Amino acid sequence: MMSTRTETPTARPAVAGVKGARILIVESPYYTEIAAALVAGAEREIEKNGAKAERVAVPGAFEIPGAIALAASKKGKRYDGYVALGCVIRGETSHYDYVCGESARGLMDLAIQNKLAIGYGIVTVNTMEQAEARAFIDRGDKGGDAAHACLAMVALSRRWKSK
Repeated sequence: MMSTRTETPTARPAVAGVKGARILIVESPYYTEIAAALVAGAEREIEKNGAKAERVAVPGAFEIPGAIALAASKKGKRYDGYVALGCVIRGETSHYDYVCGESARGLMDLAIQNKLAIGYGIVTVNTMEQAEARAFIDRGDKGGDAAHACLAMVALSRRWKSK
């Protein structure tokens, strides 16, 4: 039997060395209430650390890696990091498995091959209740977690570039 426990977010320490960083939030608003909660958590975490966020929406979680690849390839508009936000809820077909696996693989490939700071906040669950438990700020706050991870990677990138 699957657990539907409520997750409680832990306090995150500030991330040193990210003031002024430009972060692109790429969101899939397919489940609007979940997406809004994920974005709210991410924006709060980015602002708390003195960075700046810009948002773009894509049709679904499958398109998130492509949007980040496009943004990272463009000259002139430079981002220090990216936050991938969305929700995939298991259905009756294997579509869930492909979307979850390929979006995660796409983001990891981008992070490694292109040396991008990416925070992964695509919630993959069996039910809407599980999505709510992970997305809402007062519960799981996975949007904030993804932004925090992105900022931590931005800080590492800046640290190693300066040496």
